[in-house]
Amino acid sequence: MSATPTNAPLTAPRAADRLHFPPGFLWGAATAAYQIEGAVAEDGRTPSIWDTFSHTPGKVAGGDTGDIACDHYHRYRTDVTLMSHLGLQAYRFSLAWPRVQPDGRGPANAAGLDFYSRLVDELLDAGVQPVATLYHWDLPQALEDEGGWTVRETAERFGAYAALAADALGDRVALWTTLNEPWCSAFLGYGSGVHAPGRTDPALALRAAHHLNLAHGRATAALRATLPSHAQVAVSLNLHQVRPLTTDPADLDAARRIDAVANRVFTGPMLSGGYPADLLADTAHVIDWDALVQPGDEAAIGAPIDLLGINYYTPAVVSAPVPGAAAAHHAHGESDHSPWPGSEDVTFHLPPGDTTDMGWTIDPTGLYDLLTATSRAHPGLPLAITENGAAFPDIRSADGRFHDQERIDYIHQHLAAVHRAIADGADVRGYFLWSLLDNFEWAYGYQKRFGAVHVDYTTQLRTPKASARWYSKAISANAIPPRPRGSAEA
Repeated sequence: MSATPTNAPLTAPRAADRLHFPPGFLWGAATAAYQIEGAVAEDGRTPSIWDTFSHTPGKVAGGDTGDIACDHYHRYRTDVTLMSHLGLQAYRFSLAWPRVQPDGRGPANAAGLDFYSRLVDELLDAGVQPVATLYHWDLPQALEDEGGWTVRETAERFGAYAALAADALGDRVALWTTLNEPWCSAFLGYGSGVHAPGRTDPALALRAAHHLNLAHGRATAALRATLPSHAQVAVSLNLHQVRPLTTDPADLDAARRIDAVANRVFTGPMLSGGYPADLLADTAHVIDWDALVQPGDEAAIGAPIDLLGINYYTPAVVSAPVPGAAAAHHAHGESDHSPWPGSEDVTFHLPPGDTTDMGWTIDPTGLYDLLTATSRAHPGLPLAITENGAAFPDIRSADGRFHDQERIDYIHQHLAAVHRAIADGADVRGYFLWSLLDNFEWAYGYQKRFGAVHVDYTTQLRTPKASARWYSKAISANAIPPRPRGSAEA
């Protein structure tokens, strides 16, 4: 959403009720298959684009891969027990498409589906609601070899895959997410090349965006046709809170342009009836939209959903081109190629304030603005925070614990922003912390730690950090606990 900054602090509601969330608010944590599972060549799983990308020299920091990751494939029971001890009400996980359907077409791989079936049963036995995401970036390499998201056929294959997964798990999983952050899949994967499959063509990035949108539509239809009537369908978008550097008309237009290619390229067809006219105009020199979008596509993409997931970490501040400014693409990795087709010349600025280990500015007002603006733009559509969290260089203390006060502060501030948005009318139904475990952080490898639970990648020992214990208290109270200061216990 493009908006001017909220200058007022996140003032709390009345003291009597300022910390508590509405009854039924869902507290969870999230992970992704390639980031934690490991077992990349076991039980019929074939390579994904991230297997190929991570094994390509120079693509991932330290030459790291997801070959083992957190070994969740073999340790899922331990991890579910950990979730239970923390009091998680829900766990958002993703299915690895090449584990379920190794070539991206044809029948399901029984062994792969059995893993997710056992995981779901384990979660239910522990009293944790399973929330399944169909796609968190691990496209079967076999489909990428045929063109990947740049070809229409991949969207059709995704619909068939969704039906296979829903048929196997739909009797026990009541909330399904089609795609996670399709912006990253399209524009980092095919535009700037910092994510798999590492291609760098602005026209291909826009083609991928449309086919991901269509895949969401095809999957939504397949899920509706397969799941019980009470099941819910969602999508998770990393909507950018785009802010102009100044109120100068040129800066306002820069924010509009980035908002179009960051947000409305997805929310337009998914939620508002079609692609926005200004996006089509901004990118007309890059791609022929009339040839790309076929009759009926936008209607299919716009099939109603039950919940919109929002992933948020930091806002974006942009301006008209600044002569001599270093190329920057707002926290999305270094590349000589832009992830902003048609708006490559827009200048990004680091917002003021403290930053996380990712170099991302900590600004919870961005989350508040995003939630309230989205709620106004799409009234009647429930929202959930499906990712929010922070990476910090966690260090084990002499007592053997991880006293990650910075992460507690980050979560506290952002939960306060969610609370304020709810108080101001946003229909936010839940919050999923990113992430349950330290894990493979894509092109950053194992250098960045987002987990509430520390993972020793050599021994696979799991150690809950202070933030995990603090978050557990929040879940138990359905409220925001105080932030401990100078305390060894959270």
